[in-house]
Amino acid sequence: MPNPFVHVELNTTNLPKAKAFYGKLFKWKLAEQPMPTPGEAYTTIAVGKGMGGGMMSRMPPGESSAWMPYVLVDDIDAATKRARRLGARISLGVTEVKGMGWLSMIIDPTGAKLGLWEPKEM
Repeated sequence: MPNPFVHVELNTTNLPKAKAFYGKLFKWKLAEQPMPTPGEAYTTIAVGKGMGGGMMSRMPPGESSAWMPYVLVDDIDAATKRARRLGARISLGVTEVKGMGWLSMIIDPTGAKLGLWEPKEM
């Protein structure tokens, strides 16, 4: 089976401003979710039909606001290693999202960023 896009996430320098903008632009349902680190917020995006996503203000140092798409993989460790062998740089190694699954982030040989996602239960 081909690997589908399964999630898209906005990492933003201004979460309240992004929520106000996208809340008015689209008919998305935005909901706050608790984060393990105090003071951090994660906003889920429910779109009805189609792929949903999220927004958060956790930014890698020196990065500007940007959308990150995630692709479903069966084995996050193997997919991340395969990406590296094929010429990708790993910008975030395999990381657990408590109770949900694992992600990694790669930069492909052309410089494009992409997230890989393995849910806890497939």
